[in-house]
Amino acid sequence: LRPRFACQALCVPPPQLPWPMNGDQKQPETHGVESYIDDVLTVVVIGASGDLAKKKTYPALYTLFEKGFLPENTKIYGYARSKKTDKELHERITPFLKKEQPNAEEQDLKDFLDMCVYRRGQYGSAEDLGKVMEEASKFENAAKGNSKKVNRLFYFAIPPSVYADVASAIHASGISKEGFTRMIIEKPFGHDLDSAKELSRKLEKHFTEEYIFRIDHYLGKEMVQNMLVLRFGNVFFEPLWNNKYIDCVYISFKEPFGTEGRGGYFDSNGIIRDVMQNHLLQALALFAMEPPVSIDDGGSVRNEKTKLLKSIQPIKLSEVVVGQYVGSKDGKKPGYKDDETLKNKNSITPTFCSAVLRICNQRWDGVPFIMRAGKALNQRKVEIRVQFKKVPGAPRMFPDDYLPRNELVIRLQPNESVYMRTNVKAPGLMTQPVQNELDLTYKTRYGNVDNPSAYSRLILEVLRGNQGAFVRKDELHRAWEIFTPLLQELEQKKVKPVTYEYGGRGPKEADELATRVGYDPATLKLRLKAGPRDNRQGGQYTEQEFAAYVDKLQKEEVTPAEADAEHKK
Repeated sequence: LRPRFACQALCVPPPQLPWPMNGDQKQPETHGVESYIDDVLTVVVIGASGDLAKKKTYPALYTLFEKGFLPENTKIYGYARSKKTDKELHERITPFLKKEQPNAEEQDLKDFLDMCVYRRGQYGSAEDLGKVMEEASKFENAAKGNSKKVNRLFYFAIPPSVYADVASAIHASGISKEGFTRMIIEKPFGHDLDSAKELSRKLEKHFTEEYIFRIDHYLGKEMVQNMLVLRFGNVFFEPLWNNKYIDCVYISFKEPFGTEGRGGYFDSNGIIRDVMQNHLLQALALFAMEPPVSIDDGGSVRNEKTKLLKSIQPIKLSEVVVGQYVGSKDGKKPGYKDDETLKNKNSITPTFCSAVLRICNQRWDGVPFIMRAGKALNQRKVEIRVQFKKVPGAPRMFPDDYLPRNELVIRLQPNESVYMRTNVKAPGLMTQPVQNELDLTYKTRYGNVDNPSAYSRLILEVLRGNQGAFVRKDELHRAWEIFTPLLQELEQKKVKPVTYEYGGRGPKEADELATRVGYDPATLKLRLKAGPRDNRQGGQYTEQEFAAYVDKLQKEEVTPAEADAEHKK
């Protein structure tokens, strides 16, 4: 759970940690480590009757309880408009708690549920919330004794349309006078730049930035948090991390399912608002930013991310491909417009987008960042693929062979991994180059390590008061400044998305765009021929793939002359 443990060397066994990491035991030695652990904590989950609360918020809190990161004197109030009893809340969340911590003891589950109560009220009502806080005050006064602080954490598992009303109610009756008051706010943070600024203004009427933690769960993922250590903790990466050695960066998000009954919600947002403007842009910022003063200094990290975002140029429509999926060939999977919840059957909302982002600074000038996201594709995958420049003099040195580009791949999910595609000699009597992987797959290397959810990590960072893993207001506004003009242009020009089949790779136009702006087409052919990496045992080539790679791909389909001509074109 501690970010600093991410810096354990990637190629040696991890040192003995100060608590068990296999998920079987609590972590008992947090007292004196966490500054808040001896205080009283009141958590209010606003929107406790919704899906987000039962699937993410409560399981994340349960993980922190199970690991010993919640104070002994903690009370969790579920608050929503629905009429429910404590027992009904417990029955609703218990299956998800067990799924989150399957090895936990029954007594631990019971103890956690005893912390959780449910109270009904209107979201914007200071009176209703005030009654809950009066009850909380009685618990806090009985628990605090003479020396303990009283801290309050509010989790907004509610639509953005009621954020301002809830913030007003908290300001009126929920602020702790003897400890911290912090609010976790879920995305979406607006629908465009104007609505994001308006939401910020409404929240600022009652709270400054130090109270507000805008959560993007991608910032809590293991490989996203590891990116800073990978970049700045290894001396050999920094000299290569620039436009002198990197040809392009490919950031890919793929989901193997469609809207599946969420078409009505998705149609008002689309893939750009849903994924690219937030999750993928945050990953890009961490990947490309300059070194911060300290990775433990939240302000320093967010300063560097914001500086990077300010260097991104306006996105050109000529460097964008939008798509919308249709039904699968076998007819088993419906198209986007077949979703029963979608009212507008003539919708042109994109379910796929590939866009080229260009960063104008000394480090990245001339390097295209290809951001690609889509639903109803052939696999579930989120990764950052760094393609390096071609080896100088390779056609002369290897006249009969094509050398694929080196690539560093950071797989964010699933099967978290870091691997480098390197060219080596194929086994045998011939000096035949072949590409293979230097591979760190987390489940193979750290199989027994308990990897907590992103929500658990981020709620813990809120309790610690570390805002580095959360989105600051100016950072949020700059993100919308990048994508709002593109969204407006797509809507004003009524750009019709190209269609792609459910379960495929996406529109062929997206691959054409990638190769047009700099992704090596020959390397792409080799990747497509090998198929999805997750289908290969341990990420290695099968015997048949290896034979096809050496005998066919290198000699028949991709010659050095073809590769050079295609790349120049």
